Amino acid sequence: MQTQFSGSVITQVDQIIQAAIEAGASDIHLEPFEKKYRLRFRIDGVLQEITELQLSQKDAVTSRLKIMAELDIAEKRRPQDGRIKIRAKQGQDIDLRVSTLPTQYGEKVVLRILDKGTLELSLESLGFSNDELSAFRSEIHKPYGMILVTGPTGSGKTTTLYSALNEINSEQVNITTIEDPIEYNLEGINQTQVHEEIDLSFVNILRSILRQDPNIIMVGEIRDKETAEIAIRAALTGHLVFSTLHTNDASSAVSRLVEMGMEPFLVSSSVRMVIAQRLVRKICQNCKISYTPVSSMIKDLELEEGFTFYKGKGCEKCNGTGYKGRTALIELLMIDDGIADKISKNADYSDIKAKGISSGMKTLHEMGIEKMTKGLTTIEEVYRETSL
Repeated sequence: MQTQFSGSVITQVDQIIQAAIEAGASDIHLEPFEKKYRLRFRIDGVLQEITELQLSQKDAVTSRLKIMAELDIAEKRRPQDGRIKIRAKQGQDIDLRVSTLPTQYGEKVVLRILDKGTLELSLESLGFSNDELSAFRSEIHKPYGMILVTGPTGSGKTTTLYSALNEINSEQVNITTIEDPIEYNLEGINQTQVHEEIDLSFVNILRSILRQDPNIIMVGEIRDKETAEIAIRAALTGHLVFSTLHTNDASSAVSRLVEMGMEPFLVSSSVRMVIAQRLVRKICQNCKISYTPVSSMIKDLELEEGFTFYKGKGCEKCNGTGYKGRTALIELLMIDDGIADKISKNADYSDIKAKGISSGMKTLHEMGIEKMTKGLTTIEEVYRETSL
């Protein structure tokens, strides 16, 4: 990876973007401080410092990016958002989402890299076990009901939803999405972006979509009772609805809908499946070694003795990190009759989770341990993502 950038500001900006693409970064951070101008890339979900740029060039770099994103270069007091479209050296089209933020020492700029060339939209690539993949595939081919994907920002929810839509997309169905923002263009799918400033909200778009003869609807996120209400009604009246929530696990997603004010019997009747997911970094197979981790982690994760633990030592192929790529931990809650009965009776979250486990659900923690014992990821990654 190139860590020194030279030439004109225009050339340096191009070099930075190209280096980030080649490194497989998802985000570029340009951060001004009192005595330095820091460049960081987010690679496999973790920020890494790349280099320090010349502090004297921070305004010129920001202005160049604003010009590329068609933003107001004179406005430095307020945050701005824009988009850049470029073609990488490898020939693929790249979208860059640009966000500026005024800080104490100047404007910080973050670029989200949306590389269509790296977008893998097959269900097999998501990280499901064979049984989970079979169950998920079965549910997304049903004509109605609600499927929820939950997890924090950056946990792969959008990729899971896009992969599901890609699987069921055909000339026989009308698929419409509501997104904030639209991350990737999906061929043959009607995508609408939220614009709150003109009152084009999730709920208002959803009302309009229901007059568009839809078969399948994706609501980017359920944020309030009104959106939840209309989405659930759609799922109960012959539509297949996909959406996301921000909760810690699958069982708490159901409880969140009830907390929003939804009647428990409506939730139990409409929701067919909830998927909670996290992304963990994979061990670099080129420098993989066995080792003994910190004993407190083993204790906190309640691991039995006898495990062989692995990590990456760090090499050129993984830029010295010991990790290369990511894989998903999937917690899949099927809403069977027993769980639906619990939900309809407004059972506590812990009761729903216990019922799910007794019905065969593997928790995020268990999936993490499973992938760790297979040598796919490290105990540190499992601890980071599942120790709630």
